[in-house]
Amino acid sequence: MNRRISHLFIASTVALLALIVMTSYWQIWARGSLEARQANVRLVYRDLAIDRGSIITADGVVLAESKPGRLDGRTIYTRTYPEGGIAAQLVGYSSLVAGRAGLERSLDPELTGSTSDLAGIQNAFDRVKGDTVRGNDVILRLSSAGQEAAMDELERLGARGSVVVLDPSTGGLLVMASTPTYNPETGLAEALTAPNSPLLNRATQGLYPPGSTFKVVTAASALDNGAVTVDQEFPGTDCIQTGGQELCNFRKRDYGTHDFGYALVHSINTTFAEVGIALGQEQLEETMRDFGFFKRFPWDYPPEQTLPSGIFNRRGNLVPFDTPVDVARLAIGQERLLATPLQMAEVAAAVANGGQLVEPQPVQEVRAPDGSVVRRPQPVYLGRAMTTETAATLRILMQEVVDDGTGAAASVDGLDVAGKTGTAETGRDGRNDAWFIGFAPASAPRYAFAVLVEDTAGTGGDVAAPIAASVLRALTGSSS
Repeated sequence: MNRRISHLFIASTVALLALIVMTSYWQIWARGSLEARQANVRLVYRDLAIDRGSIITADGVVLAESKPGRLDGRTIYTRTYPEGGIAAQLVGYSSLVAGRAGLERSLDPELTGSTSDLAGIQNAFDRVKGDTVRGNDVILRLSSAGQEAAMDELERLGARGSVVVLDPSTGGLLVMASTPTYNPETGLAEALTAPNSPLLNRATQGLYPPGSTFKVVTAASALDNGAVTVDQEFPGTDCIQTGGQELCNFRKRDYGTHDFGYALVHSINTTFAEVGIALGQEQLEETMRDFGFFKRFPWDYPPEQTLPSGIFNRRGNLVPFDTPVDVARLAIGQERLLATPLQMAEVAAAVANGGQLVEPQPVQEVRAPDGSVVRRPQPVYLGRAMTTETAATLRILMQEVVDDGTGAAASVDGLDVAGKTGTAETGRDGRNDAWFIGFAPASAPRYAFAVLVEDTAGTGGDVAAPIAASVLRALTGSSS
């Protein structure tokens, strides 16, 4: 009898352990494959029964939260977005019909309390029992004031465009604006078929020729590799011949004899084309890789919603590194070069951070339902894009761009702003993609940014630089 009881006990224990393992597997590790089965009614009820955690800005503005209701005698939770479209592309949506996108997707395990730690396993058992599961809240690094200012400026212009602001030392994502936008709560169905692609996060999925903002990368590569010195002189000319075609300065201006520093401050195409040729394609592309080009940034956001920047063929694919390019035009941000606003904000951040590239970081901390901190991400360094000496040189020159050059419209009273304008031709007569990248304060940067306005008749200095100034005022609390 004792032997039978012992065998029964062992069998029961094994069965219980198997149940725990299988429950944990299906509720946590195999969760993704289950969610693909949209027609599964049990999954629908299960999702509706989860009190999904809130997404909140650094200054306490709730961007996404769950509200309780009743359905078929059960308590359910529906997702609401109190601020509408202010950060719709970044936050994304969680919808039974459309699925998930943005941070709602990449942070889903934490928002639903289904992480692989002990708390997540406990929540899995609560789901099995039918108990309400409360997910974790996510506190972003996002500034609601900066985000609102960026959206207001872009919408005031009626523009398609984007603004990205990073903390250059930590990678903290302070602003990520994209227009046109949509309301994830009330306008998702309409946005799926709306013109101008409001669901597209132009900060991470929009690819544009960066124009003269890319001269920062060329300058970093040339200075680091000894292809040029800051005080090296160049003869004045309005146009040069390269690749069998004429390459000219803006409005074919002849600047006279000047040094390389002056060429960056005043964005002289002919000089940078000559420097690009002297530097060579291989070395310039190596520097581009150091800045993060040719690959997706590994950050806390769905990979399919982050596109790599680089040189593309006509089919929209990145070209292999050994593909011949017109390095003179590449050096001035043209050729077949395309970049996202996030990539160009990272370029500015690397200069501001003494040459170090830092991974973008949207999350400040994750809090459990009891208020305890579950996770507080630390900065992730991706490598060195340039030497500290070159970064220091570029800081000075980029401040001159705002003080005495093409970026004067980005100036803010009481704040030293450094930057670089870009006006990239679109191929349509008189229409450009207008850029401005930079950082502030120039001596001890806290904000690194990129502003992009699509399809405008203006220049980067006229259109994009004033937007940067408005956003900086909002971030610093300046009224002037």
